[in-house]
Amino acid sequence: MVAAIRRNYEASVARKKLTPEKRDAAIALLTPTLRYDDVAEADLVIEAVFEEMDIKQQVFRKLDRVSKPSAILATNTSTLDVDRIADATTRPQDVVGMHFFSPANVMKLLEVVRGAKTGKDVLKSVMDIAKTIRKTAVVAGVCDGFIGNRMVEHYLRQAMFLLEEGASPPQVDRALEKFGMAMGPFRMSDLAATTLGGVIRKRRYVEKPYMRYSRVADRLCEQGRFGQKTGAGWYLYESGRRDALPTLPSMR
Repeated sequence: MVAAIRRNYEASVARKKLTPEKRDAAIALLTPTLRYDDVAEADLVIEAVFEEMDIKQQVFRKLDRVSKPSAILATNTSTLDVDRIADATTRPQDVVGMHFFSPANVMKLLEVVRGAKTGKDVLKSVMDIAKTIRKTAVVAGVCDGFIGNRMVEHYLRQAMFLLEEGASPPQVDRALEKFGMAMGPFRMSDLAATTLGGVIRKRRYVEKPYMRYSRVADRLCEQGRFGQKTGAGWYLYESGRRDALPTLPSMR
C-alpha cells in the first residue's frame, strides 16, 4: 500500500503538481501498520476494505473494541448499507460514511453518508474535515449506491449494451466526451478499476435478477484486466503512463 501511495506521489511530481520536498514530507507522515491496536488513539478511522458486507462488519467490530470512545468510525463503502455496518458496533452514533471517489488523491467529490443513528456532531466534524482536505462534500442518505454510483451504474449499464450492439470502447468514449463528459465511461472504468464494478454486479445478479446486465465486463475481469492498475482493462496502459491505448479484449 505504501508503495502504491509513493507511486501516486511520484506521478504528481512528474506532472509538476507536487515538489519533491512536499512528496518527501507527505511520505514521512505515513505510519504503516498491520495492528488494529495502533489506531487506538486516532480521532478518525476510515475503513476501506473489500466491498462486502461481512468483511466490513468484521472490521467495524474490531474497530469498536480498540478505538477510543470519542473516535469517529467512517466507512469508505461505495454502495453498501451504512446502517448495517453501524449496527455491528456498540456506538452507531459515531459511524458515518466517507465515500472517496477513485482515485481519491485526485477526485474532489466526497460523499458523506448520514446513517439513521449518525450523531449531528459526527456529521459536522466530517464536513469540517472535508474542507480541511479540500474535498467537495455532499451529504447523502443511506440507499444503494448513494448519489454518484446510483447514477453511474445505469450510465455504465447502457454503455455495455452499446458494446453488445457492435460499438467499441473508444467509439463510445469519444461520443460521450464530444457530448461534454470529461472522460468516457470506459476510460473512467479503467481509472477507477473494474474490480469494484464486478463486485457490485454480482450482488445485483442476486438481489435484482429481473434487471438485465451485459456480461461483457465480467469476461474482461475474468481475463485479469482490471484497468490502469494492471496495465490493461478496456484499454492498454504502458508502465508509468495513464494514456489509454486502444485494444480489443477477447470476449470469448
